[in-house]
Amino acid sequence: MTRQVFISSVQKEFAAERRALRDFIAGDALLRRFFHVFLFEDLPAKDRRADRAYLTEIATSDIVLFLFGSEYGPPPGAAGLSPTEREFDRASDTDRPRLVFLKSDVDPRDARMQRLIARAEATLIRRRFASQPELTAGVYAALVDWLAEKKLIRVEPFDKAACIGATLTDIDATSLAAFVGHARESRGLAGAVGSKPQAVLTHLNLMAGKGPGHAAILLFGKEPQRFLPTSEVKCAHFHGTTATKPIPSYQVYKGTVFECIDQSVDFVLSKISKSVGTRAKSAAAPVDYEIPPEVIREAIVNAVAHRDYTSDGSVQVMLFADRLEIWNPGGLPPSLTLAMLRKPHGSFPRNPLLAEPLYLAKYIERMGTGTGDMIARCKKAGLSAPRFTVTDGFKVTIPRPPGAQRMASGAGVILAVTPQGPRKDPAGTPQVVAVLSAATNPQSRAQLQAAAGLVDREHFRLDYLEVLLSSGLLERTIPDKPTSSRQRYRLTAAGKAFLLKQAKRGQR
Repeated sequence: MTRQVFISSVQKEFAAERRALRDFIAGDALLRRFFHVFLFEDLPAKDRRADRAYLTEIATSDIVLFLFGSEYGPPPGAAGLSPTEREFDRASDTDRPRLVFLKSDVDPRDARMQRLIARAEATLIRRRFASQPELTAGVYAALVDWLAEKKLIRVEPFDKAACIGATLTDIDATSLAAFVGHARESRGLAGAVGSKPQAVLTHLNLMAGKGPGHAAILLFGKEPQRFLPTSEVKCAHFHGTTATKPIPSYQVYKGTVFECIDQSVDFVLSKISKSVGTRAKSAAAPVDYEIPPEVIREAIVNAVAHRDYTSDGSVQVMLFADRLEIWNPGGLPPSLTLAMLRKPHGSFPRNPLLAEPLYLAKYIERMGTGTGDMIARCKKAGLSAPRFTVTDGFKVTIPRPPGAQRMASGAGVILAVTPQGPRKDPAGTPQVVAVLSAATNPQSRAQLQAAAGLVDREHFRLDYLEVLLSSGLLERTIPDKPTSSRQRYRLTAAGKAFLLKQAKRGQR
């Protein structure tokens, strides 16, 4: 049901403004859902006096909007009051909400109009306007304020608003505590944060009244998609240059924004080519991906952090033979342009309360340097600069290098390996045997790394864990959440056969 807005004025003076307001409200995506406008021009012919018809409409209208200018209008009848002043009195008598807009720089102004303005100023706040755009903007703001006051719309930022149905029991206290420890170490999180979830969320401005806000659920919820179904990330890998079915590899990642980001980054890294150098300069072998991981991560983090969470769409990560595309529902803030993304610019997060914990966890920076870093890293890697476009959402397109080697199955290609590390068909090095033997019972990443006797976490993950997973000798206990804090790794049937084969070789 829409509410009626009655626009009253000296009709000849503001005929164009009245029609413009009617057309604006009818054409605005938000206002037309809640309002329709009454103008005397739209009143059908009836066998009754026009002024009485107008007064009847005033009494049944939800809002009465007055435009005051220089003219007072013809005073009909013995009372000597113009139709505009009679409508003002009727709106006052029937307690109709009244919005008064006063045309500025009017000289001379009719003395009777000046007295009416004085009456209005004694009881109402009025707004001045000098042009049609100013009037339209003022009316828009006033109507939105009325809707918010009536609780018909939400005007606070999405990430600040209460998550309907969620309570503190929906917050993962373990993950929240781990975040606080990490934020203190990495960014020097200050203040007495406390240990209870409510205290931590209050410190981070993530409480909305007595319950968690949307940002709290997205960051630390046990099941964020139960409340915000489209907060998932959809990842797809296509062997060609177009999105055609069947899709060789497709994953939908759920969980917190941290988990969705990590899982999506891992998805892309597992599908693109990489080369592993030698350990000539350090104990850890260098690993070069065809697209710098920092570029992939920055694009995905931006898509998740700055998307429009009121949209029915989800972030999409699509890897094609010639490019990587990351799309999110939303657009640039009014203060940014596509051209500005290619040079230093300020940071204007769409979801500031969501962005702050991502900053504290070192997922993003505050300086608006992310897109510039992406361009610089791509250039250093010999790639074309990323392309930024805004159509039905915001999209980042990162070109892949020409002639990059890719596997038909969609798994990442190891172009070169160190003699000390495992190969695509892993050799039975002592470290590999130790990892597989330890995984007879499900083990964490840290436990497997300790079994291998390796210190560098990234070296172990890239040169051992990922290779053993891709070769099918190990498997995850939670395959749909690769970066879950509860993730464990166990030996597969192929892994058992591999160990048996190594044992037989040792007996010869």
